[in-house]
Amino acid sequence: MKNLRTLPKVRDSWSHLYVEHCRVEQEDKAIALFDAAGKVAVPCATLSLLMLGPGTKVTHAAVRTLADSGCLVMWTGEEGVRFYAEGMGETRSSRNLMRQARLWANPSSRLEVVRTLYAIRFPEPLEPELTLQQIRGKEGVRVRDTYAKWSRETGVPWSGRSYQRQSWAQADPINRALSAANSCLYGICHAAIVAAGFSTALGFIHTGKMLSFVYDVADLYKTETTIPAAFQAVADGAGGLESRVRQACRDQFRESRILKRIVSDIQKFLDIDEDVLSEHDLADDPPGGIWDPTGVVEGGRNWGDEEGG
Repeated sequence: MKNLRTLPKVRDSWSHLYVEHCRVEQEDKAIALFDAAGKVAVPCATLSLLMLGPGTKVTHAAVRTLADSGCLVMWTGEEGVRFYAEGMGETRSSRNLMRQARLWANPSSRLEVVRTLYAIRFPEPLEPELTLQQIRGKEGVRVRDTYAKWSRETGVPWSGRSYQRQSWAQADPINRALSAANSCLYGICHAAIVAAGFSTALGFIHTGKMLSFVYDVADLYKTETTIPAAFQAVADGAGGLESRVRQACRDQFRESRILKRIVSDIQKFLDIDEDVLSEHDLADDPPGGIWDPTGVVEGGRNWGDEEGG
């Protein structure tokens, strides 16, 4: 493999897989999960995100195979609702990250991105004279109406969003379902962001957290994916709520083709027209450039050999 263009793009991948209380090992060019019930082979080259829950052991060879396949690995808490650590995405280029940083660092361009992010969520255009505070108000009404709509359609009582990490079991079923569903959505958005070479920390609407940009992107899709999945899972009753929610999200993500949309949506609101991978993303990792006030100069050479060096 000479060029990473031959790797499947993140938009063509499966979304996520959550595992716990098992052993993850390399098998052939993929991985396999081993537990008391036996072995399950996982074609990780077509998987975007592997979430490792409590009681999981993973070998060095398995992690290397996952990394070579461009599959993001996340270590999570019980039921996948706490985030501990992550692996690295597959892109070698920093072009998208530098574009994101330039837009983020300039207050004027950042405001334009914020307005675009909000505009994507509404079926009708936002009036250009609206202030940012007014737009936030419209967004609040939109989300509140979405919760009310699914409460009416499913018969699940709704009294407001509440999530306290330290008292998970005390939360009502719908809030636990929403948290578990959003964790899955954050995970695949995280995987797409890292795979495309963006920073998860440089958020435009959200700020101050290492996952701020993940929250920006995930908010584009909650009303059509995680909110209906959570309400329906609670309405269906029975046990294993968090597990059923994850499965419902998996089906929602597949049906809505969300992975196909995430990177293209990011490119749209950051005004990037190029493909995620470029001719610079080569498997043999040629040296990158060196910054100079006059522009980028050639890397991988000994400048002491130059005249006057």
